[in-house]
Amino acid sequence: MSAKDELVRTFPVIVTQAVVWGDMDSYQHVNNVVYFRYFENGRLEYFRRIGWFEIEEATGIGPILASTHARFRRPLTYPDTIHIGTRLLEMKDDRFTIEHNIVSEALDDVATEGQGMLVSFHYATGKKMPLPEELKERMRVLEATVQRN
Repeated sequence: MSAKDELVRTFPVIVTQAVVWGDMDSYQHVNNVVYFRYFENGRLEYFRRIGWFEIEEATGIGPILASTHARFRRPLTYPDTIHIGTRLLEMKDDRFTIEHNIVSEALDDVATEGQGMLVSFHYATGKKMPLPEELKERMRVLEATVQRN
């Protein structure tokens, strides 16, 4: 099974995009800061799929990124096409952690692994809030569409 096939089997959200020349640095590989933009693309697609933007509009409760990290396994270079997988790793009352895997078509392998912790935040009051129940249920439904290892 290819790395992409494994990603599709186990991650409910996949964003596919090209590595562009401008993503690279003077060492001729994708600069480390760009990987966090790739994670952001996956994270925002995850939010779109669970309808968080509509829930935020109705409740004022939205996501705020509390922490993120990456493990760089193999360097990405131009030209390439990558697949950014995003899935739920852990859910708590007022926060959840998502996992990202970036698979390179050129390498047929996972190039980068990462995580992000998101806190449910009421922007008008500037305080964290419990995750809305409807949002939690939408996340469970989305996650049920894939197999877990």
